[in-house]
Amino acid sequence: MSDQIPQHAPSWPGSEAGMPAPPGWPAPAPRAHRASRRGVALLVAGILAVSAAVGLWAGTSFGSPGTATSAASGTAGVPASPDAGIVDITNFARPIGQSSDNLVPAGAGTGMVLTSTGEVLTNNHVVRGAWKLEAQVPGGATYTATVVGVDPSHDVALLQLSDASDLATIVPGDASSVAIGDEVAGIGNALGRGGAPAVANGSVTALGRSITASDPNGTSEQLTGMIQTDADIQPGDSGGALVNAQGQVVGMITAGSDRTASTGGPTIGFAVPIDTALSVVDQIQSGNGSDTVLIGERGYLGVAVKAMDPTTAARLGVSSGALVVAFDSGSPAEAAGMTAPAAIRSIDGQPVPSIDDLGPLLHSHVPGDSVTVEWVDASGSHSASMTLISGPAV
Repeated sequence: MSDQIPQHAPSWPGSEAGMPAPPGWPAPAPRAHRASRRGVALLVAGILAVSAAVGLWAGTSFGSPGTATSAASGTAGVPASPDAGIVDITNFARPIGQSSDNLVPAGAGTGMVLTSTGEVLTNNHVVRGAWKLEAQVPGGATYTATVVGVDPSHDVALLQLSDASDLATIVPGDASSVAIGDEVAGIGNALGRGGAPAVANGSVTALGRSITASDPNGTSEQLTGMIQTDADIQPGDSGGALVNAQGQVVGMITAGSDRTASTGGPTIGFAVPIDTALSVVDQIQSGNGSDTVLIGERGYLGVAVKAMDPTTAARLGVSSGALVVAFDSGSPAEAAGMTAPAAIRSIDGQPVPSIDDLGPLLHSHVPGDSVTVEWVDASGSHSASMTLISGPAV
């Protein structure tokens, strides 16, 4: 069974991560109740699409329902230092058309330290669209992070912190031993506030779940084999730890529901089993890329896209495609003469029926590769070879 989880992006993309809007950004739109993969607008590598990164927060203590606590205090069933190996991650995006030195914080998430020298596991959607990443040890040093590799199909990313040493690491558990009814806790960066991670207690309510997460632009991703929990997962916890009663990490927090006092409803959170996430990490570390595991930089067209809407489709005389709405100055697409709005119809002869199909076709390429792009804009149908450049994380 698949759970459709709609998303919402405010005017200022960092607002749902608890970040104030910088000068020039409009105030966020009023928020309505929804079940969602909530969070921040990020720029997708290769296509500069608006994406929603799950921002999740653990707000209650483990073993003490209804009482807010920080992880540093320690609670029943949680080790004295459950925040060991947890880091806060900030994603810095570059608004379309702006210079590379005009970066703004676009989202906050969580990461789990795997090695003392700074390898960090997190969600792909936490780093997606980043032109710069920073990771801070709660109460400690801040490091610049680079993306070693990602697997969007499992929402996994591996980062390397620059000049890191002697870092505390997480203790992985065995996700295959997790059973319905087990007590668990979610630990992460509450609403992007930083400091000692927050803890949300709960239990495992289902296993092997499949979910579909879609964002406001119409892109979506399907995740399978998820651990479901009733822990109060909230924005900022993405990439954080779902731990068992022994403090071992059994899952990586990935998605959560939105619940308000007026509407009520159950709390639902989802986590990637840690065994699944670490198997992806092993593949990235080995340097063996694949159709789903992407290592190093990916090629970038420099266009902002969204799902095709009927009105624009009628104007362009198309029935499908990825809708281009803006360009980076000097981007390969702009240099080739593309104008907005435009519908990208194919890449190297491979059809692009929707926005979901564009990213994978571009992500198989690295900067310097040339691709043949077919598109339709106000002046008609076109085809041109474009040399991809370096861009943000995918």
